[in-house]
Amino acid sequence: MKALLLSGAACAALIAIPAQAQRSKSITPYIELAQTVDADLTNNDVLTYSTIAAGVDANIHTTRTDVQVSYRYERRIAWNKDIGDNDVHSGLARANVRVAPGVSLEGGALAVRTRNDIRGAAPINLAADNDNISQVYSVYAGPTVATNAGPVQLNAAYRYGYTKVETPGATLVAPGAPKLDTFDSEQSHVVTASAGVKAGEVLPVGVTVSGAYERDTQNQLRQRYEGKYARGDVVLPVTRTLAVRAGAGYENIKVTQKDALLDAAGNVVTDRNGRFVTNEASPRRIAYETDGLIYDAGVIWRPSPRTLLTANVGRRYGGTIYTGSFSYAPTRSVSLQIGVYDGVTTFGRQLQDGIGRLPTTFITQRDAFGQQFGGCTFSTGNSAGGCLNGALQSISTSAYRARGVDAILSASRGPISYGVGAGYANRRFYAPEGEGFTVDGVEDDSYYAQAYVGLTLDPVSSINADIIANYYKSGIVGSRGIYSEGATVSYYRSFGRLGASATAGLYNFSQQGLRDQTSAQGQVGMRYSF
Repeated sequence: MKALLLSGAACAALIAIPAQAQRSKSITPYIELAQTVDADLTNNDVLTYSTIAAGVDANIHTTRTDVQVSYRYERRIAWNKDIGDNDVHSGLARANVRVAPGVSLEGGALAVRTRNDIRGAAPINLAADNDNISQVYSVYAGPTVATNAGPVQLNAAYRYGYTKVETPGATLVAPGAPKLDTFDSEQSHVVTASAGVKAGEVLPVGVTVSGAYERDTQNQLRQRYEGKYARGDVVLPVTRTLAVRAGAGYENIKVTQKDALLDAAGNVVTDRNGRFVTNEASPRRIAYETDGLIYDAGVIWRPSPRTLLTANVGRRYGGTIYTGSFSYAPTRSVSLQIGVYDGVTTFGRQLQDGIGRLPTTFITQRDAFGQQFGGCTFSTGNSAGGCLNGALQSISTSAYRARGVDAILSASRGPISYGVGAGYANRRFYAPEGEGFTVDGVEDDSYYAQAYVGLTLDPVSSINADIIANYYKSGIVGSRGIYSEGATVSYYRSFGRLGASATAGLYNFSQQGLRDQTSAQGQVGMRYSF
């Protein structure tokens, strides 16, 4: 059932499309057979396995519908006993369907493999039999309503989200290091509403009042996140291109959970999957709480329809916060986006928020080694795309304050398309005080960069290349900094419905003070598209 989250969301999006819009669609199912060689260059070990895959690529863009789906299921069949057979799911779905004037349904889904423990192994090749890798599924959907009551603009939205993580194998965390809990599943509900008037319609300033309610529930230790917000904002135009804004309101956030069950020796009891067992008799303990006034102010600069800058500073979460964004699209084929963020969140909700910011037109590649959609996703439309590295740097069961910056550039010129993404992410964790080790106050840091280029050689052949580099550092005492780098090149050729591909990759990860782990992969495959 978990494995069908992405495909189910994709089918729901396609079914929801009005019948008259389905005349303009491209839906291409396919099957694929491939042979892969995985060479461990550090230990001089070579493994070979076969894969059989099935998937679908779909694009539907009309006046009422924007949908793109890319989903792939792969079954790996080992040739020897050194590695086992396993399944890999990868894909992304984004949809926005306008079902009536002012009413739309919006959603997204993701299936990806990513790192589990930030202190452990950091392989870039996510399709091989690597340590510290978990399969992640996440989906969200909900309606949005926008209407007017005279000069007043009214908006409301609801979003439901669900995230599931499969249990990882070995993590390669140093022996004796504190054991961290392993994420299971999380559900989230978000309700927002606002009413506002533009500057000059009723008053010289634009005025908006808004409110929101958020609730996340997690299986692990019965964790619960609950947030309530209400605020008012004003915008004052200064010139034709510049405005200043300010806002203030009330916020209440509370994160609680129960204790883990301990044995007679005081050690945490785990289930057969390595997850902490909840002590149901434990009272609900507070991991994080804030209650009071919030405020911020900033500027909005829009010198042209293709350029927009926002910058804000304020007080929230008991301290100073900085947020902002910059978007620039000098031509229809070039787009740049930069975002600075700061907020208290959970793994599931940060991931769903990131999916929601991805465009409904994105570049897809033949994902030979499982790298697609787990980092930066580049766009073919007006948006540059987005990066999920901040959420997927590792998986956490604890709530945390996420701060960072993302920058992404997408461009195309004739037969060439390319993209560059980079960013920095910091997470400060919240947990109740108690006996033994706690992550409360621990901070993680991650830096990441990715570059992509695609070249169409002729109508039937093309080349794609990716370069990825990451650095991770956990604040847990004794943790080492971890580097990972990789490069992949693929060649594709079409023979009508039948296509052939060849892919090669070189990957490395290292922990400070330990020997580098270097590997090379090669794959040849054939695909039949229906």
